[in-house]
Amino acid sequence: MKKPFHFVIVIFIFSCIILLIMETILMPAYIRFGQTRYLIDVKDLPLEIALSRLHSEGFKGIVEDTVLTNLVTPNYIIDQFPLPDSRVKPGRTIRLKIAQPEKMVPVPNLLGQSQRSAEIMLHQLGLAIDTIYTEYNPMYPKGTVAWQSPKGNDLLKRGWGVHLTISKGMPPNFFQVPNLFGLSQEKAEFELEQAGLKLGKVSYEQNEDLIPFTVLDQSIKEGTVLESPKKIDVTVSVLDINDIFNQMMNK
Repeated sequence: MKKPFHFVIVIFIFSCIILLIMETILMPAYIRFGQTRYLIDVKDLPLEIALSRLHSEGFKGIVEDTVLTNLVTPNYIIDQFPLPDSRVKPGRTIRLKIAQPEKMVPVPNLLGQSQRSAEIMLHQLGLAIDTIYTEYNPMYPKGTVAWQSPKGNDLLKRGWGVHLTISKGMPPNFFQVPNLFGLSQEKAEFELEQAGLKLGKVSYEQNEDLIPFTVLDQSIKEGTVLESPKKIDVTVSVLDINDIFNQMMNK
């Protein structure tokens, strides 16, 4: 008699456990499932309209993330979470990702600046150096910027880089004519020697505006690049013919 009685007790306890599970877990889950609804799609809508539609459906929308892009109209919804058509409970917070325009900054004119100065100027604007090239360029001193892309005053996205070419100065075996105007004859001769050139014929011209024996003109224009050294003729100022005589006597 005891075994059947024990069996009935086990069945009773097991039934109670089943009922308890159904009451506390299965039934509430079933009821809650019935209260969920499909989430509307607010992507590609302006933020204000998206928030209004979510509110009318019983949801709450918040901006969780911002994407900097010029490909999408500012303040338009790019993405949402949960995704559209997901089953969610009323009152659920819907997280939105919106578009904001990328900040554009004008690129400074870096030509003639040292590489270090160019780097500092770009950094102050939120830009960077992308690629650096080097080339011989007689127009720009060694170590300075001879070319840039984008060029000065062009607009560039903040955080992007600028391509630079740094001058290596005068090509080997080439000679660049210096600017001699306003120099004394002695100083002009020194500058020519530094450039690998020599002083040629010296002519004299009366001029009362400049100190005597100051270079007024030169036979080859400043900045000219020569493939072989040449003599550069100069015209020097004098007050009168006596200056020439006195200079010859001093020599």
